[in-house]
Amino acid sequence: MEKNQILNAIKLLRNPENKKNFNQTFDFIVNLKNLNLKKPEEKVDIYTQLPNGRGKKLNICAFVDDSLVLEAKKAFDGVVEKDQFAAYGKDKKKLKELAVKFDFFVAQANLMADIAKNFGKVLGQRGKMPNPKAGCVIPPKIVLAPLIARLQKTVRLQTKNELVVKCPVGTEDMDNEKVTENVMSVYDTLVKALPQGENNVRSVYVKLTMSAPVKVGGGSDE
Repeated sequence: MEKNQILNAIKLLRNPENKKNFNQTFDFIVNLKNLNLKKPEEKVDIYTQLPNGRGKKLNICAFVDDSLVLEAKKAFDGVVEKDQFAAYGKDKKKLKELAVKFDFFVAQANLMADIAKNFGKVLGQRGKMPNPKAGCVIPPKIVLAPLIARLQKTVRLQTKNELVVKCPVGTEDMDNEKVTENVMSVYDTLVKALPQGENNVRSVYVKLTMSAPVKVGGGSDE
């Protein structure tokens, strides 16, 4: 995949017909092949950071106890304290509202059992449980600013149950070059994680939130 191919696809998406009255997200889509997702070692589930960020601020919530609550309230967009866990666990509506409001959840490692019990069903279905792969499971004493800065640039690359990986790579108000750099970074990270590298890639697309996908490069999907 060449840089100019990505740039050309992004320019095509800038067609005035695709313009909406909000700042759309650029999504990157990679269709895969020759993988057996029943084998754990052939699944993809990794996190990576976009060099130029996601183009918008993410909302991050922390699950903490008294040892971190003061620092967490200064640093995060939301905080759920340990003594509030049970109330959330009994209120499914409140849980769903929490899951919709925040993009990432960070948790103290010593609280994970209680978090799984009270929040796991709802957050797990949405892929938002605090994940150590993303650095979201933390010790009670930690400097929070670097973690938050990193999460603002983080995306998850995951196959789930289909031979496809999708993730956001920027927004319309970002420069084409910066979106392209993000796409290339994600692609390189993904290829390195695949058992056969680029031989596991069937096709690559970019799209806007409300647009049809545009293929990167030529050729067939076969």
